[in-house]
Amino acid sequence: MAGAHLTTRTSHGVTLLSDERRPGGVTFAFTERSGGVSTGCFDSLNLGDACGDAAACVAQNRRRALAALGVGELEDRLVNPRQVHGDHVVAITSAAPVAVRAAQQEARAGADAIVCTVPGVPVLLCFADCVPVVLAAPGCFAVIHSGWRGTIARISRRALSVLKEVGGVRPDEVFAYVGPHIAGPDYEVSSELIDRFTAEFGAGVCLGDRHLDLGAAVCQTLTEEGVCAQNIAPCEASTASSTDRFFSYRASGGSCGRHGALAVLTEATQREV
Repeated sequence: MAGAHLTTRTSHGVTLLSDERRPGGVTFAFTERSGGVSTGCFDSLNLGDACGDAAACVAQNRRRALAALGVGELEDRLVNPRQVHGDHVVAITSAAPVAVRAAQQEARAGADAIVCTVPGVPVLLCFADCVPVVLAAPGCFAVIHSGWRGTIARISRRALSVLKEVGGVRPDEVFAYVGPHIAGPDYEVSSELIDRFTAEFGAGVCLGDRHLDLGAAVCQTLTEEGVCAQNIAPCEASTASSTDRFFSYRASGGSCGRHGALAVLTEATQREV
């Protein structure tokens, strides 16, 4: 398979960014904000259940997103963590109902990355400026929430390590997709934070005096861990300047919904040894 790339498609009225080749048997997508039932600042496909939207609207939006991904029948098995800007990774290695329930409970206690090695268990993480990352490899995947805290703590490295351990894959087998997030030109931060990132990643992640490129830091982390550069596909859109397509906490002043990164293993794919 050639290098990773993202394309836009619409399914069931929902706009998705995905790689339709399903690398490693992984079906995944980053959602845009259209195609849902929420209103006001949550308009319309808000997938976040902790931002003030009506629970019934969120539930219906999630059903629509899962249907768009082609796995609407798996709603009850959805694993959706309470994201806490930490580095805890939940590993799902069994599709047995008791194991899925345990993973759901562990995720709701607080986690910012989910690794899955079994078919039929969909995973959803939600975003409104932070960096969504999907790692896809033969027979396994990871979905990662990487805000500035997670990025500087290199949560993508932590998730990749767990993916290698429980999935038995090599970094050069991994396809990485860096989804829509606030881009450097829109992301002005303190000089203290710039200094911290420069010390950790070098000057290449900083644009000008106080603009931070989180996506570049994530990509750097992955390449340093052995993921091939051609197997990393970044989304070029900035959430803060594309609010017609995505939610942005910064651009909205804090009142907004959340778009999502969804993934599920839909095929049993054998590794090449």
